[in-house]
Amino acid sequence: MTDQTLGDSIEQRSRQIQQAYAQLADDLSEAEATSRTLSADEAHFAASQYQMLWRRFRRNKAAIIGGVIVLAYYLIALLGNFVAPYTLTTRFTRNLFMPPQPMFLFDEGTFRPHVCGVDSEMDANLRRTYQTNCDEKFPLQFFSQGEPYSFFGLFETDIHLFTAGDGIVSLLGTDRQGRDMFTRVVLGAQISLTVGLVGVLMSLFFGTVLGVASGYYGGMIDEVIQRIIELVRAFPSIPLWMALSAALPTNWPPLQTYFAVTLILSLIGWTWLARQLRGQVLALRQTDYIMAAKLVGASDRRIIFRHLIPASISQIIVVATLALPSMILAETSLSFLGLGLRPPLTSWGVLLQEAQNIQSLALYPWVFYPALFMIIIILAFSFLGDGLRDASDPYTI
Repeated sequence: MTDQTLGDSIEQRSRQIQQAYAQLADDLSEAEATSRTLSADEAHFAASQYQMLWRRFRRNKAAIIGGVIVLAYYLIALLGNFVAPYTLTTRFTRNLFMPPQPMFLFDEGTFRPHVCGVDSEMDANLRRTYQTNCDEKFPLQFFSQGEPYSFFGLFETDIHLFTAGDGIVSLLGTDRQGRDMFTRVVLGAQISLTVGLVGVLMSLFFGTVLGVASGYYGGMIDEVIQRIIELVRAFPSIPLWMALSAALPTNWPPLQTYFAVTLILSLIGWTWLARQLRGQVLALRQTDYIMAAKLVGASDRRIIFRHLIPASISQIIVVATLALPSMILAETSLSFLGLGLRPPLTSWGVLLQEAQNIQSLALYPWVFYPALFMIIIILAFSFLGDGLRDASDPYTI
């Protein structure tokens, strides 16, 4: 055999070995992929109820967006005094009903957020008009000192998210008393959002206790609770809320009025949850694990708190999420009509009282801006609630 033939044979053998290694690598990759697929399937079937709920929920983009908006609203409300550039008592007497100021991000090609000065004068109808004067610019100062406030009653501070130094920054305009609308919308969210939240928590307590008791014990207890629910639901919600709110004494302090309105809102909201939990508990109490718990001598208290309520928690969360916008809307409606919260408390409904005057609404449309923020949060809650409802549906794929 010649040297050339021997070299060709060695080269051919080398190529065969390389092909064999490549085939072996492909086989190993395919086996690893199959193993990963099987592991994912096994993880799917081994997932807990809440893991399955989260996997279905995160596929709903609208619900995710709604949840982000809701979290942003509550975070801003929580840090309201820090986010707002002024306090509720700050007034600009020379800037009554001033329109919203535009905010400019760039100044001569440089990123420099600022607002322009405002010149005001009286027109022939003795109405104050405003003109933007960009010859006078006020840079926005972030994390700067402003008016002092109490941070959750823990300590005094004067640090705000942004201020305009010696100028005025009013991104949503001012009201008839020269108070900054942006500040009032942000701080009003603290009242409107917490009234709905506290009202829903109270409704959840009443609805859970009465609904579970009605479904689990049945008999006379079930009959009495169901007749009470039917009696409460027989009254129209808004007129009943209005009647109860009108009965509140006008000389009550703000904190007492706040809790009274919250209690009024929760008196009707619990019936929906109680009905739904009753039906779910009626089905659950016939399941094997509930019957087994009874056979081994488990007490009613243990069965209810260890099995029935945890099995219904997803339904409770969905009902709470869908009930929150109704509570917020109810408080806003009552306060708008003057039957709910009253000054000096500030809520979105109190702010919208200014929009009752058609002339003011036509001349100063920014007094309607609180309604836009309310619409956004109600839609966000609706998207979030729909997503949670679909995710908690056991027949959802």
